[in-house]
Amino acid sequence: MIIAIDGPAASGKGTLARRLASHFGLRHLDTGLTYRAVAAALLANGLPLGDEAIAVDIAHRLDLGHMDRSVLSAHEIGEAASRMAVLPGLREELVRLQRAFAMVPPGAVLDGRDIGTVVCPDADVKLYITAAPEARARRRTAEILSQGKEADFVSVLEDLKRRDERDQTRAVAPLKQAADAHLLDTTEMDIETAFRAAVDIVTANRAS
Repeated sequence: MIIAIDGPAASGKGTLARRLASHFGLRHLDTGLTYRAVAAALLANGLPLGDEAIAVDIAHRLDLGHMDRSVLSAHEIGEAASRMAVLPGLREELVRLQRAFAMVPPGAVLDGRDIGTVVCPDADVKLYITAAPEARARRRTAEILSQGKEADFVSVLEDLKRRDERDQTRAVAPLKQAADAHLLDTTEMDIETAFRAAVDIVTANRAS
């Protein structure tokens, strides 16, 4: 079984994806980490983010089983990854790896920006997780503060809006809800409520 989860930054899709994978006994892949891993390698070596050939070479050698979320979650890496996501050659290589991951039994939950539309268009269940920008900014600010780092709500909100604009308007695989994806708006939900709603959607669709 393949579950595709898409949505904007800080919508809660990553947390839901991990919990759904655990609940249904599936593997999990945060596809955003694949872009972050490539970006981190380029930044660490002082290489230009726009060099597609180098980026593709790094992606080709990427080990999806050894990506450190705690390291790759750094803000500057996320910004670099978002800018690099427009490189068509890099996207093609990473999508190939992501699809291969999804096809390994017993299946997987993949979350990102283009899972239901590009990576796994034939996924058994598709979810589009969203929330109001202000709600997402509050969550992201709280997350950063809980890590002992500084964060300003207004700055986080503006950053999320810029990310949304970039993700939704890019020429290659823009962020959008797949026609057959189930919309789950988590603006007024805590994580437990959102998780139960997601489980109900997946369970109902498995039975259909």
